[in-house]
Amino acid sequence: MMNFRQRMGWMGVGLYLLASALAVYYVFEMNRFSLEHVERLEQKRSVAAASSSSSSPPSWSQSLKTRLLLLPVWVWATIFLVPYLQVFLFLYSCTRADPKTIGYCILPICLAVLCNRHQTFAKASNQISRLQLIDT
Repeated sequence: MMNFRQRMGWMGVGLYLLASALAVYYVFEMNRFSLEHVERLEQKRSVAAASSSSSSPPSWSQSLKTRLLLLPVWVWATIFLVPYLQVFLFLYSCTRADPKTIGYCILPICLAVLCNRHQTFAKASNQISRLQLIDT
């Protein structure tokens, strides 16, 4: 039987996935990233570039936008997927029965737990080696 925290966790996961699907739909269908809009914009730019051979230098915002758009797809995927997956995994961890395991799949917490285990193991092995030196 699920408790209240688990039910809220599953509701959070469902709402998060629904909001993600709506955001992806909005970005790629409703907003400026639709294929038709991009093709029309590219045609306008090519006509404008052909008509005016000498133009003013681009502003800093245009040059920044150009440089950001030239980044590879894997960089954009990393920028957006890592935080997205971290939030999803946190919500998913809220659905577990054991409340002590909530948040272990979040990257900073996971790294802290792993480092703490390593330090604890190193400390224990160091104490064992000291005991062996004293006993002999």
